[in-house]
Amino acid sequence: MESMFGAVREQVQTIRERDPAARGWIEIVLCYPGFHAVLFHRLAHRLHVMGIPVLPRFISQVSRFLTQIEIHPGATIGRRFFIDHGAGVVVGETAEIGDDVLIYQGVTLGGTGKEKGKRHPTLGNHVVVGTGAKVLGNITIGDHVKIGAGSVVIRPVPDHSTVVGVPGRIVRTRGAMVEDELEHGKLPDPEGQALEELSRRVEQLEQLIRDFTEQNVSARQRQ
Repeated sequence: MESMFGAVREQVQTIRERDPAARGWIEIVLCYPGFHAVLFHRLAHRLHVMGIPVLPRFISQVSRFLTQIEIHPGATIGRRFFIDHGAGVVVGETAEIGDDVLIYQGVTLGGTGKEKGKRHPTLGNHVVVGTGAKVLGNITIGDHVKIGAGSVVIRPVPDHSTVVGVPGRIVRTRGAMVEDELEHGKLPDPEGQALEELSRRVEQLEQLIRDFTEQNVSARQRQ
């Protein structure tokens, strides 16, 4: 019983520390679907490990109905796991999540087919998964990884990396890290940078063409 209250207290403290919108423990307990979903999962997972049929899945479906967050009872989740907002989050049966992981709404930790066995991703410690990101298949996401909003990750990611895009590409490894983990929009934008560089090159070429044309016109006028 003490360990249950300790887990609840730790979960509340995690949300208070990581969500600036949290006003107090009463608000968290009553109004945070991510908090409710994690507690439901702790119960369902314990029953699942005990081998009790049907009931764990029923609990997970009740949780899904109440919170719009679906976590399979078979998923393994570490300590201080925080789902911010949470609507549309799906965590598959064989997913493994480390400690101090933060995920946002619309995230899927899913599979890529109908294969048996381990078919969902493994997330290390201190991972941040941005809004709407999809992490698919039996891949390992290392510690201190940041996955940008809307990314689709289908390949393993090493520790201390930042991944963005579709499909996800590693754009930073052991570089300057984003200080505020809640501001997951502060990520490199390789497509945007490429477009800006292309735009600059086009402007330069246009200027060269104008200069060349003006020189030819001036030369002809002098003749």
